Amino acid sequence: MSDTLYIMNKTLVCFGRVMDVMNNLLPESRVIVISDENVARLYPELVGRFENIIICSGEGVKNLATVEHIYNELMSLGADRSTFLLGIGGGIVTDITGFVASTYMRGVKFGFVSTTLLGQVDASVGGKNGVNVADYKNMVGTITHPQFVVSDVEMLKTLPVREWRAGMAEVIKSAIVGDKELFDYIMRYSYNEIYSNIDHMQYIVRRAVTVKASIVEEDERESGMRRLLNLGHTIGHAIEKLTHEVNHGEAVAIGMSLISRASVKVGLLNISDVERINDCLLKFGFNLELPASIDDILTVTRKDKKKAEGAIHVVLPVAIGECEVRNMSFEEFDNMFM
Repeated sequence: MSDTLYIMNKTLVCFGRVMDVMNNLLPESRVIVISDENVARLYPELVGRFENIIICSGEGVKNLATVEHIYNELMSLGADRSTFLLGIGGGIVTDITGFVASTYMRGVKFGFVSTTLLGQVDASVGGKNGVNVADYKNMVGTITHPQFVVSDVEMLKTLPVREWRAGMAEVIKSAIVGDKELFDYIMRYSYNEIYSNIDHMQYIVRRAVTVKASIVEEDERESGMRRLLNLGHTIGHAIEKLTHEVNHGEAVAIGMSLISRASVKVGLLNISDVERINDCLLKFGFNLELPASIDDILTVTRKDKKKAEGAIHVVLPVAIGECEVRNMSFEEFDNMFM
C-alpha cells in the first residue's frame, strides 16, 4: 500500500514500497545514483540498476571534499543538465546529493529514496541540502526541493536500533511542535510494538512529515515559523560538537528535555507536560544525562550558525503540540539553565 503528499507543490512524498513506486517516479532521462557503501551492500538490486557513485559512510564524509569528488565523478561519466541524480540513503547521502544536484551545472533535477527513519521524517524532506565545514553542521548549503522522496518503512528493518532511535527523536520533536495526537499515539504503544510494526511506522512517519510539510509551506526559507523545527537543536548541536559519544538524535533528545524544563522556568510550559516529554524520551531509550557540563554547552551555543547580532532564536514548548519562537540575548538564554 502506498500513500502520497506534496510539499510546496514541488516534492511528491511517497510512502510505500520502493520497488512498487520507483518506475512511476523516475524520468526517462539518464539516472545516476549517489549512495554510500552500506546502502549499496544492503540494496544491490536497487543501487545496481543504475550507474552509481558510491561514497563512504558516516558524518565524516559530509564535507566539500566529498562534493568535489562527486563533481569529478559526474564529469568523468559525462553527466549533463538532463541527468537526474537519485540519492539512496540516509540523511548524509540525501544532504550531499541535494547539494551536488543544486550546484552541478547550476542545477540538475534530483530525487531521494530515504533509507533511515531520521531521513524519512526530517533530513530528506523540506528542501534543505548542505554539508559541514570544520565543526559546523550544514554551514554551506542550498534550499532546493527534490522532485520526489520515497519513504519505504520496510527499509528501516535494516537499521541498527540506535539509528532507529535517533529517528524517533525527530518524530517526538514533530509531535511536540505540532501534533498532540501523534504524541498521544506514540505514548499509547510500547517501544517494541512500534519498532516491529510496519503499520505503526508508516503512520508515525506520515504524521511527522505532515507536520514538517505544513510548516515549510508557511515558511520555506526559515525566516519565521520554520524555526519551530529547531526544537532541541540549539542545545543538541552544541552537544554534538563537544562529544562524539552521542549521535544527532540522542543530542536532540537531551536538548528537548533541557529546553522543556527551561520553558517551565519562564512560565510557558506546565511541569506535567515536561514529565510526559521526559517519559516519552526515556521510553524510547534515550539517556537524558548531560554528556558535558552545562557551562561548556552554553559556551558552544554562542557559535550557533542561527545566531544573529548577538541574539539567538529559541524554540520553547508551550504545550505538547504547540511551541513558540523567542529571540533572546545569550545572557537571557544562559539564565534559563542556571
